[in-house]
Amino acid sequence: MARCFIPVQPLSRDGFAPYGDVIDAGGPESFPTNGGAAHRFHRLGVADCGAEGGAALLSIFRVLHAGLPLRVKMMERHPLSSQAFIPLAGQRFVVIVAPAQCRPDPEMLRAFVTDGRQGVNYHRATWHHPLVALDGGDFLVVDRDGPGPDFNQDYEEVFLSGDVLIDMRAVEAALSTLSPTSSQEQNR
Repeated sequence: MARCFIPVQPLSRDGFAPYGDVIDAGGPESFPTNGGAAHRFHRLGVADCGAEGGAALLSIFRVLHAGLPLRVKMMERHPLSSQAFIPLAGQRFVVIVAPAQCRPDPEMLRAFVTDGRQGVNYHRATWHHPLVALDGGDFLVVDRDGPGPDFNQDYEEVFLSGDVLIDMRAVEAALSTLSPTSSQEQNR
């Protein structure tokens, strides 16, 4: 197989809809709450973790900065549940996905770049690459805890053949269309 570069675009609700939900304060529904002391951005995604006796579980992943270009060798999915990643300190990351229907084909892979204020919630069984952090740090993870001996009860992975890449120039081009996070603005 020849070298394959995955298309990269800024993360948006419409572009990401086939794969999951975008979690940010630009959600479709919001309203004041707590006597006006807070503003709720409502129904940004649904933690779909209840299949076969499962329950939603909150964890933190501490992720190192990923080097680019990135060779994409493996994709994973969770056939019984959704899985969400939310940056806790404005970390930008690259989201690599493929449709849930069948084994991922390198030509069907898509990549999205977050602005540091966005998280994602993968729909059940959506193929995705492990977290690719452009800025290392902590991410809140919402996924499934279920009966069984270990985590592998809701986990599948496949290895890709060929030379499948995320190109740094494509990531930089997508980033240039996004506004910087507040933490990045403070460092300027």
